[in-house]
Order: sequence, then C-alpha cells, then structure tokens
Amino acid sequence: MRAAAVQFKATKGDLAGSLERLAALTDEAAADADLVVLPEMAATGYVFERRDEVEAVAEAARGPTLAALGAVARAREAWIVCGFPERDGDHLYNSALVVAPDGELATVYRKTLLFEADEHWARPGDGAYTCLATPVGRVAVGICMDLNDPRFLLWLWRARPDVLAFPTNWVDEGADVWPYWAARVRASGAVLVAANTYGRDGAWAFSGASVILAGRRVLAAGPREGDAVVRADW
Repeated sequence: MRAAAVQFKATKGDLAGSLERLAALTDEAAADADLVVLPEMAATGYVFERRDEVEAVAEAARGPTLAALGAVARAREAWIVCGFPERDGDHLYNSALVVAPDGELATVYRKTLLFEADEHWARPGDGAYTCLATPVGRVAVGICMDLNDPRFLLWLWRARPDVLAFPTNWVDEGADVWPYWAARVRASGAVLVAANTYGRDGAWAFSGASVILAGRRVLAAGPREGDAVVRADW
C-alpha cells in the first residue's frame, strides 16, 4: 500500500480558503498514494469556545468538504479520510469522512471518546467503529482520543485492519508521542497513518509530527511545525 498523511493548520475564519488549501495539499499527496489521511476537523480548526461557533462551520456529510475532496479522490483514484464537524439534524459530531476513489461518500465515522474541547458541543458517536475492505487493504478509522479508549483498542485488535487512518489534533505535551501511539496500535498489527495539526488553536497547542508507523518503525514523519505531506509505501 502507498499512504500519505497531510499535516495541516486551518485558518480560523476562512473556511473557504482553508478548504481550498487543504484540497491542494490532498491532491499533491494523492498523486502517489492509495490512501490519504487528513487531520481532525481539518478545514475548520478544532478549538471553539461556543457551540454556535461550531454550528457556523458544521456541515452535513454530503457537503462542501466532500465536494472538494471527492473531486480529488476521483481525479487521483485514491481513498481519502478527513475529519470535519458534522451536522445531522439538531446534533453535532466530531466526525471523519471516508471518500472512495470514485469521489463518493463511503462512510462517516463519529468520534466516540470526546476530548474536553469537544464536550460542550459534540455528541459522542455510538461506538459503531469503521473498518472498510478496500482493494488496497482493510482500513479502520479512529479519531484522536479514540486511541485512549480501551473499547476502541479491543475492537481494533479483533478487527485486525491493515491500516488505521488516524485524523488527530494531538495536544503538545512536550514529549515524543510516537512511542505511545505505536504501543496503543501494536497488538492489532495495523500500520498507523496519523495526520495531525500544529501550533496554537485557542488555549491549546498541538504537536505536529504527523507520522506513518509500522509497529515501532517510523516509515515516514513530518515536522513539528508547518503544513506537510508525509508518504510511505510497504
């Protein structure tokens, strides 16, 4: 499989511009990848003080993000996984789109274990974890805090995916997070494709260093700061 993680920082207040930049980076990544993973809430930024601020940028699964990334997926014949704030009726979710190579929506996964920055606006997912059988391998999806959830890890161990697509906004705690991520995923045997953001967003700082890990082995890694495309094949 050939995979890529896109490290990206959205410009708050410029959703259209952020989505345009994100799509361009995704297109660059997908030029030589079967699977491209983008960060959690990639085009909007992550930290919002009030629910109405999230409501202003939330969208249905078949919305502008799918339209922009669907065009890339179709042109490059790639699978794309992207975090976004989902609106479904009166409910808001921290979700991830899975876009198929024909540009259509394959599925949506909703983050099950919420972080404190999600809790005042997001409804948790119902634990209906996602593993897709694709021509390039079995692809599971988890979002950020899910990797801290024993329920998710047990499911991952049972599902035995080839790859875990991992959109994240991982908080910078001043330490290398790769060994922790590797330890959480190792029992499943999955290659981890982690796409992170970086820098400050509200009260939080994020760690960058997007990575593709096979067990403890780093196949490819990004910087701690700056937009980047991280690629590996195995």
